[in-house]
Amino acid sequence: MPAASPDGPRTRRLSPRLTAAIGVSLFVSLTACSAASDDGTSGGAGGGSTDKLVVWDWKSGDPTAKAYIDAARADFAAKHPDVEVEFVAQPFDNYYTLLGTAIEAESGPDVVLFNGGAQLRDRVDALAPLDDLLGDNQERLTGWEAFQADGATYAVPITLQGMPFYYNKAVYEEAGLDPETPPATYAELEAACTAIVETGKDCFSLGNKEGIGIEFHLSAYGPGVMSTEQYDAWLAGERDWASPEVKQIFQMWVDQSEAGWFNDGANSTAKFMDEYTKFQGGESGNVIGLISDVAHWKSFDEFLGDDLGVFKPPVVTDQGSSVLPVEGGIGYAVTEWTADPELAYDLVDSLSSTEALTAFYAEAGAIASDTSIDTSDSGIDTVGDIVSWLPESKPLLHSALSADTLELMHRLSQQLLEGSTTVDDALQQLAAADK
Repeated sequence: MPAASPDGPRTRRLSPRLTAAIGVSLFVSLTACSAASDDGTSGGAGGGSTDKLVVWDWKSGDPTAKAYIDAARADFAAKHPDVEVEFVAQPFDNYYTLLGTAIEAESGPDVVLFNGGAQLRDRVDALAPLDDLLGDNQERLTGWEAFQADGATYAVPITLQGMPFYYNKAVYEEAGLDPETPPATYAELEAACTAIVETGKDCFSLGNKEGIGIEFHLSAYGPGVMSTEQYDAWLAGERDWASPEVKQIFQMWVDQSEAGWFNDGANSTAKFMDEYTKFQGGESGNVIGLISDVAHWKSFDEFLGDDLGVFKPPVVTDQGSSVLPVEGGIGYAVTEWTADPELAYDLVDSLSSTEALTAFYAEAGAIASDTSIDTSDSGIDTVGDIVSWLPESKPLLHSALSADTLELMHRLSQQLLEGSTTVDDALQQLAAADK
């Protein structure tokens, strides 16, 4: 994960025509999920049957996830050969809108894929707590915090999500920069961007059509600006939007735009995948990407090969640090209306099994939540760098915010790039919303 990313769909306002289309789609999905079976019982999605489980996600229709889904199916079938499993791949642009309608109806899938953070926490009332069922998975898997609320666990992580800085060594060399020594401080990044822009290329590819570019900016630069104490307080909900550090992060967003770091028309460029297509095509020197299964090391390597490099967030202030922001990426949850929560959890257990997640890593390039998976044979240097940074990582700053606050921040990020609002005004609005 989120308009939206395959890794981070975000709720957005929809036109009446699109809303009507979504309603038809949801009606079809719910009708299919709750259709009567041959013996006259209702389908598992409505909570009235234990011979069928329905899964909603936005991944199962992706060809790169086929091996992962097949491995999970096989693992579950070995445990429950008489239980049918149906995967319903929903469009990620409208995923949470569809899911919200299902939640209102208290009918729909048994198992649901979620992004970690606000998208899950805003909907925990519709989910079954899983702590009593986790067993050994608590030790084998990591990234749990993104799927917990009020001390309870509501989903099992299958990937990690992080935001490293990827760079194109060929563009660096063309700009007279050392391609093997990426920026470690913000001053070094500023110098690199000046040199890259002088070549006629963009320093960073940016897509902010949906407003979510600011999420990447906040979480990627935050570690280099904030002190450890301030960072921890932000995650705990004690956020001071008027602090000099928060203002500095948002001012950097404006200053980078005014300095010409970004491609023209960033506010009309889709983040997924136009932003990353620009980077893959050699149009920019850098991009803030992901480590899950899209806009990441594996997809970039297919285009850039040996020219692909990666670096951690640069140190910006004396109190900041260079650590990779990482937390649980996506995970499967069990709905509270399912007929048999333990059966549904068994499917989640299969979806998070080592065999299934190994296939997800190998085919899709996802950095899986399973700490037992060996990534040393990837043949791609960047994945080794990323994995080596994981033990000292910090959670993502934007994931601590509510969905409503994120939606406001999306709009304000576009206005900041347009120059139609100021940083001070934007932060005042965010402080008022983040209650």
